[in-house]
Amino acid sequence: MSNVEAVTDASFDADVLQSDKPVIVEFWAEWCGPCRMLSPILDQIADEHESVKVVKVNVDENQGIAAKYGITSIPAVFVFKDGEKVATSIGAKPKQVIEKEFADYLG
Repeated sequence: MSNVEAVTDASFDADVLQSDKPVIVEFWAEWCGPCRMLSPILDQIADEHESVKVVKVNVDENQGIAAKYGITSIPAVFVFKDGEKVATSIGAKPKQVIEKEFADYLG
């Protein structure tokens, strides 16, 4: 069972911006092949790193939050800490690369 939860336009502020720990947010869509490749990697990161919260935002269903953060390419993965976007990764990448890019937040 994955520790990754779905976040919506309505729940984004509470689930991400007001979180007491860093949040990795994947912006994705059902039809996106690279998103399907990245999903199990983020599931593993969520399971292995309790210091962060991992969530997903379906850009087709939540266009407001996608527009707010200027999502033009998916998968887009952002890290939010203390309500601010602090890191970005665009595209599907191997787990080791993502862990290196986000090492400062994985504890």
